[in-house]
Amino acid sequence: MGTPHFAVESLRALVEGGYQVVGVVTMPDKPAGKHQSIPQPSPVKQYAESAGLTVLQPQSLKNEAFLAELSALDADLQIVVAFRMLPEVVWKMPPLGTINLHASLLPQYRGAAPINWAVIKGEEETGVTTFFLSHEIDTGKIISQRRIPIADDDDAGAVHDALMTAGASLLLDTVDRIFAGKAAAVDQESLYAHTSELRPAPKIFKETCRIDWTQPLKQIYDFIRGLSPYPGAWTELPTSGATKQPPGAIKPTLKIYRSEMRIALHHLPCGTICTDGKTHIDVAVEGGYIRILSLQLAGRKRMTAADFLRGHRTMLEDD
Repeated sequence: MGTPHFAVESLRALVEGGYQVVGVVTMPDKPAGKHQSIPQPSPVKQYAESAGLTVLQPQSLKNEAFLAELSALDADLQIVVAFRMLPEVVWKMPPLGTINLHASLLPQYRGAAPINWAVIKGEEETGVTTFFLSHEIDTGKIISQRRIPIADDDDAGAVHDALMTAGASLLLDTVDRIFAGKAAAVDQESLYAHTSELRPAPKIFKETCRIDWTQPLKQIYDFIRGLSPYPGAWTELPTSGATKQPPGAIKPTLKIYRSEMRIALHHLPCGTICTDGKTHIDVAVEGGYIRILSLQLAGRKRMTAADFLRGHRTMLEDD
């Protein structure tokens, strides 16, 4: 059971590893295209169909027809990777239970966006966890974990790809252990004593991604890379000259995908833009400057700072 690209690697590993995948459950096709009229299958559905697998796409996981179809598959074990919360009637269905692959070292970063939040919080390592599903989300007994480092310049995209690969490998090992009767699982509560605080990973919304330039240098740097490449940290731009707008007008927004930290002493107000107008854009913050390397103006393509300055320099000028 899964939907995005992250889940495809695990499904592919199971198929190519010779495991009998009796069916795949994924989200219904989403409308796409200019007029939202073209059904767009999920990455998991695309791979599943290419592999000749049975695909179920229920609108509701409690629908009686879907539950009958799922039961008819007669699966010994259900596997969940990047899907939605399952009702008890679903996760209790197979005799060996239902396991989940989660992209964090549980009990840390329970929730919908563990990869983003681990990078945003400046973690130096993260990992993947397999666990048995239970009533509360991401709280079931842990079967196994695998750790990976987070480099100082890794963004969420790089960490996503590393965890996707590590997760597929861990999942196969977990499945083998379950079928061999060697999957000793431990309560997450037993791990609480080894951590000073539990950090959640709630769903990220647009307003979550707004940059607060009053935060310290390292915190802003981690925030930007933790939201790159998706959904993207953003800020509003000052408007002046030809770009000046009337009071109440919506200010242009800019997404920032890559940046550098430049430690320095200065007395500028936080959020002050400093640029030579040709090659670089720096934003003054507590402890130094954030140098913007890659950005995207709303409605435009992603570009380097130099490319942006060639066409939009006046947007960074204050009155």
